[in-house]
Formats: sequence, structure tokens, C-alpha cells
Amino acid sequence: MKNPILKLCAASIVAASACFANVQAAQLQVMTSGGFTAAYKLLGPRFAAHTGHTLETTLGPSMGKSPEAIPNRLARGEPADVVIMVGYALDELITQGRVLPGSRVELADSRIGMVVREGAAKPDIRSVEGFRQALLQAKSIAYSDSASGVYVERELFRKLGIEDQVKSKAKMIPRVPVASVVANGNYDVGLQQVSELLPVRGATFVGKIPESLQSVTRFAGGVPAGARHPEEAKALLDYLASPEAQPEVKATGLDPVPAH
Repeated sequence: MKNPILKLCAASIVAASACFANVQAAQLQVMTSGGFTAAYKLLGPRFAAHTGHTLETTLGPSMGKSPEAIPNRLARGEPADVVIMVGYALDELITQGRVLPGSRVELADSRIGMVVREGAAKPDIRSVEGFRQALLQAKSIAYSDSASGVYVERELFRKLGIEDQVKSKAKMIPRVPVASVVANGNYDVGLQQVSELLPVRGATFVGKIPESLQSVTRFAGGVPAGARHPEEAKALLDYLASPEAQPEVKATGLDPVPAH
């Protein structure tokens, strides 16, 4: 470009574009619960790199009495642009007026699986009876303090007819991944959502429990009332639910939301 005036104009346009991009970039406060976290950790940085936005992430359960639980964080007034959590817990926040009704985005389905300690024999749990025997033969059973664990404790053992047999050896594990207490040898088998079992080293994934016994947890996202960046927040949720995000969603042990 020999003409100095044209060269100067071009440089000004580049500088102005960069300045505009910086003005438009937002820092999004994201709260996410365990089941979708592995997928979010893969996809979030891609969204940030593509848009120029930055993501400040806080982890916490979808429900419960702990101070870290997302509903309790919002109740304390902690700032958030995006919440990602169990769908029915999100619906409750929408009913309470804490999350904008039209912002709900379906993200993925999560199923329950089993792990044993690395090196231990893997039981065959493909059938209901095989799964039942695996639980009866285990010396100790760990399950989560999230939605899947509540189901295990209140319904699964009863459905299998082993409630009394496992009562003394089955325990709900608070705050830490169930697979971690199996990996360190404290428990023989662990039950939790597959996406939360897979990332833990030292534990071997056995498989999903039989479909007839499953409790499928839907994860969804929404934009809290009072979010500072609602449009950018909705763009993040739309990306997490997009077709291009599905390979990573599947790789982390989640299942795509069925088409209606």
C-alpha cells in the first residue's frame, strides 16, 4: 500500500476494530454444578476464544443446604450471568423469580453409572440381576449427595429389593466425587452420574446401570434475574447446546437431549 493516506486509514480501521472488540468483550460469571462441569471445561474456553469474553467459573451443587449450592449463592446475592444445573432445580429458581423464564436452555441428559477401584474385577451389570448381585457382593457402596444419590437412596435399592441388605454398607458421600473414595480404597463400588465418574483417576468405569433402573437427570442452563450480561450469557448457553458442541458433550459421558 504505497499511498500514505490509505495506509493511515487502514491502520486506523484496524485500531478502531480492536478497540470495539475490547469494548464488547464481557466477563461472564458462570455457576455450574457437577454433572455438566466436564463438558463445560472443554467448551467454555472455546467460546471465550471465539468471542473474546472471559469466563469466571464457580462450582457448586444444584441443591442442598451447603453454602456452595447454587440456589444458596444466588440467595446471598452472589453475582451470576449463567447458571448450569439440574433442570428441575433450575425450574424452581425460575418459579421463585431468580432466573429469567425465557432464558432456559436444555443442555444434556445424565445417566447413573458404576465404578470400581482400578485393578479390581469389573462386575457384569448389563442385566438387572447382574447389577443386583454386584451390589449385594460389594463390601461397601458409595453414592453421591446430588440428585442421582437421592434416587439411589430412596428408590433404586428399593426397586432392586435389597434395601435392608445394603443399608449398613451404603453411604452418601458429601462434597467430593464418589469415584475418589473408591479410588482410595475406602469403598468397593461407587454410583454417580457418569460424567462425574469418568474424570477421576484410580477408578475404573464399569458401565451405566441397566436402563430400566435409570434415573435420567436433565441439565439445563439459565440467566439469573439481574445478570450484568444477559445477551452474552444466552449466547454461551446456546453454544453449549449447539450441534457443534455435541461431540464433547458425549465424550464426557452425557447424552444429547432427545429431539422433539
